[in-house]
Amino acid sequence: MRINKYLSECGVCSRREADILIENRKVIVNGMPAEFGMQVDRNDEVIVDGKKIKPVDSKTYLAFNKPKGIVCTSEKREENNLIDYLGYEKRITYAGRLDKDSEGLLLLTDDGELIDALMTGSNGHEKEYAVTVSGSLTDEKINRLSKGVYLKEINRTTKPCQAWKTAENEFHIILTQGINRQIRRMCRSIGLKVTKLVRIRIDGIYLGKLPTGKYRNLTDGEVKSLMNLKKNTGRSNMR
Repeated sequence: MRINKYLSECGVCSRREADILIENRKVIVNGMPAEFGMQVDRNDEVIVDGKKIKPVDSKTYLAFNKPKGIVCTSEKREENNLIDYLGYEKRITYAGRLDKDSEGLLLLTDDGELIDALMTGSNGHEKEYAVTVSGSLTDEKINRLSKGVYLKEINRTTKPCQAWKTAENEFHIILTQGINRQIRRMCRSIGLKVTKLVRIRIDGIYLGKLPTGKYRNLTDGEVKSLMNLKKNTGRSNMR
């Protein structure tokens, strides 16, 4: 199979991130730097960042409550990188990141196809956040968030979404797209500053009472719902 799909199947990263690793010459196949589109199989020696990669036979699916300050990266030069913080026994990675200042639900897995499905914005899966802000949180501003906000710095308007006020300076919002630091940018554009941002749900998987910094295995029902997402993504890609 193609090298980027192979890395995805091995749970290293998404196909898109695999292409970045290849471009940066961090992937070695049989002693030589990998090239885009090259074919590999189980008999080839594949090394990423100095570590030999092997296909996984059984998949791992975890829910993790990411603390503020932990960075979604495997780069060892980042002192607070997610992989070192977890210290998990096998190689897994995140399926949809949170920025350093945000906290809450992350899905962690070695299922590369699922990672691709969750990180493809066109799939429209829901992500719900609890947001605390400073500034005047009026009904008019909630309505503006719901209708979509023009982000001048990237010349793009966010998709309509669900947003509702839950306290004087708090609201919930459900997004179906993945613009970098989207909620912070949306709030800034209407005169609000985010002081706390917690992801509490991804599709049918909830953060619940999972303690900060801890992870749990997904239930059979949760895994089944993710498999349906992966299957539906595969069908849409065939159209």
